Amino acid sequence: MSERSIDDLLKIMAALRDPQSGCTWDIKQTFETIAPYTIEEAYEVADAIDRHDYSDLRDELGDLLLQVVFHARMGEERGDFDFAAVVESICDKMIRRHPHVFADGAKLEDVESQTIAWEEHKRRERESSGDSDTSLLAGISRGIPEWQRALKLQKRASRIGFDWSDPLPVLDKLREEIDEVRAELESGADPARVADEVGDVLFVAVNLARLTHVDYSSALRQANAKFERRFRRMEALAAEEATQLDGKTLAEQDAYWDRAKADDKAGRLKP
Repeated sequence: MSERSIDDLLKIMAALRDPQSGCTWDIKQTFETIAPYTIEEAYEVADAIDRHDYSDLRDELGDLLLQVVFHARMGEERGDFDFAAVVESICDKMIRRHPHVFADGAKLEDVESQTIAWEEHKRRERESSGDSDTSLLAGISRGIPEWQRALKLQKRASRIGFDWSDPLPVLDKLREEIDEVRAELESGADPARVADEVGDVLFVAVNLARLTHVDYSSALRQANAKFERRFRRMEALAAEEATQLDGKTLAEQDAYWDRAKADDKAGRLKP
């Protein structure tokens, strides 16, 4: 069992940020410059989970924790908050939003009921802080990836029945939106019009994933991994023939792709 504690990590971060003896790179960072790394580390946690690599997950969670400590240290230097305040804030919030666990609130029997209660607590918190937005869509963060925001918007709308009952009609809507993209391209539409229609396609694709109970982010990560696996096999096949993909026609490249795809389906490629 390790003897390291969160106090050790806090001391390490304080040393890295020390203006006289710290690390030049760490000293220069701000909330704005660190934010992209925070997002990246969160995605790397998700990637380790997707790969069921729990040793890597341990390391990635450590990297993500470091991001929290980094932000907390910068907050402390500004006199705004410190790590203890961050911990206190989340503890208070979790207790407040789970009265069915920590107070005498009614017991919630299923995940859907818990989600609705959670959102209701958040709504009351927004009201108490002076937020006058009463829309059903209020409070959905604009700082999350847009596919995730699309998912949250759709789930909120579904609460009042503004939703499809099953995924099959979504396929028809997806075909409709793709046809609209095609029409814009064939008419020589300006890029803004094309982007608008492509956005509709992506929004409907998120809906399709939601109604088929597919995790959009996980599915896209798997698709990315599949493409990378097969493309690397294409490169290897070309190298085996003492040639390169660059400079070949699309038809010739497609022939390599078909061979790589066959190898992948036969289980001959590493995940």
